[in-house]
Amino acid sequence: MDRTSYTNLAKSWEYVEDHAFSRQSAELNAIRTVAEENGIPQGSAAQAELLRMLVRMLNASSVIAIGTGSVVETMQLINGLDGTGQLTAVDSSAQGISLIRKLFNRLSDETETTLRAVNASAGVFLPRLNAENYDLIVVAGDSENYAAAFAQAPRLLKPHAAIVFTDVLAFDAATSAGGVLNPANRDAKSIAMRELLETVESDERFTTALTPTGTGLLIAVKD
Repeated sequence: MDRTSYTNLAKSWEYVEDHAFSRQSAELNAIRTVAEENGIPQGSAAQAELLRMLVRMLNASSVIAIGTGSVVETMQLINGLDGTGQLTAVDSSAQGISLIRKLFNRLSDETETTLRAVNASAGVFLPRLNAENYDLIVVAGDSENYAAAFAQAPRLLKPHAAIVFTDVLAFDAATSAGGVLNPANRDAKSIAMRELLETVESDERFTTALTPTGTGLLIAVKD
């Protein structure tokens, strides 16, 4: 692939991101602003939009969101549920969970979707959940969330349900120096994502796809 092709790909990513951002509702724009004013950076609008679409494609009624500092993504998951089902939000950060609860309370009169918000680590909370009860798990945030979530995914997911890992290219990490794309980058998130890719893609219980949406999405569907 020549330099022009790489330039066009970069421009296409920027176009898609700007397009998705322009399609965000005023409510989502306000949520993004509130989160960032609270010191919680928000990620890709296109990635959040795709997550909403995955909820619809799976006809999901029970979704787990891990690392709910990604408030815009979490709210798009709620939008995808379209007033039905349940969202379980799991975050070791009290700040992230508190913000999700506040934002959801603003929607409580407009939706029948129920929220279960838990201030705990994924490794501690997920083993307590019922088996084969979930249509979609979305993982974000700290590197520790990823391996802990995948360890429980085969048990928690229904047949043909999916687990989605965001920021698989590790661009969002504060210590990132090119993330997974830079072999010399040995920060914790990049190391964890390299190991995650190998683990998930080699697991014969799942069919996987890696996409450059946002800062990298790994989608794994339980066979």
